[in-house]
Amino acid sequence: MRTAIVSVSVATVWTKPESPRDIDQAALTSPVDVRSWLASLTVDEKLGFYDNNAIQTQALYGTRVEVLEEQGDWSHVLIPDQTCRKNERGYPGWIPSRQLAPWSAAFDVENGQKLAMVTAAFTRLHMSDKEPGIELAFLTKLPLVEETGDWISVSTPDGVGLLRKEDVRIVNANEPVELTGNRGEAIVETGKRFLNLHYLWGGMSSYGYDCSGFAYNMHRSLGVQIPRDASDQARAGQLIEKEDLLPGDLLFFAYEEGKGRVHHVGIYMGNGEMIHSPDSRSAIEIVKLDGYKLEKEHSISRRYW
Repeated sequence: MRTAIVSVSVATVWTKPESPRDIDQAALTSPVDVRSWLASLTVDEKLGFYDNNAIQTQALYGTRVEVLEEQGDWSHVLIPDQTCRKNERGYPGWIPSRQLAPWSAAFDVENGQKLAMVTAAFTRLHMSDKEPGIELAFLTKLPLVEETGDWISVSTPDGVGLLRKEDVRIVNANEPVELTGNRGEAIVETGKRFLNLHYLWGGMSSYGYDCSGFAYNMHRSLGVQIPRDASDQARAGQLIEKEDLLPGDLLFFAYEEGKGRVHHVGIYMGNGEMIHSPDSRSAIEIVKLDGYKLEKEHSISRRYW
């Protein structure tokens, strides 16, 4: 097993090398044009990601992965930052090898080391000549080199790069983000920034989230680590009774009117409302729980903040 690093804006992690269809070839390139790929797909084609169990998750630029094996142009990887029951060492799946770069000592981040975290929905990574390079998504994290005026120097798979200071926040690795207000309410406010963003099965970026990816990343924006999948999220955290719900708590929905398998998660907003990423036909929205189609399937609630 060797360590590598994601070297494209966001790498889609496929169930197997044969999972991508001809219409998904734009997602396999380096650099990758996620916008064009998603814009080219119909709703039915997006539904195919779930129906065919094609996509497992995604990983942002700069994410560490452990490569288990290589088959042709593909790498079988684990993503340690995304915990799940599928593999205790990290989320498993397949990434085109061209979307990975060799691990660098610059990315050997220790607890408390400073990172530049992208807080804009999107920003551009500039190289030393300040010419714009690849687009980076919300919550991309890169090791800090130095702050100079309006620019932040960061380590990248391609050497030292530059980010606009206004688009990032300096955070400490593996520590919660410093915050003056209530963390649960901050989770909700961050989530509201992405209202009307189209759902993407397996989505883990500001190009598109699935339900659990949305919950995972809104917590991650505050440095709070939770499991990747809804079924795992429902098994950890602090159990919260319905009458004790506060903004930022997670609501889980299960088949058989709440008694079966967990299949969905949303973020409680207060006042009987939930913000969530519903399905491939829809976009991130706010709904009233009373009378909502999943109301009878609410099975359990958890708090991580």
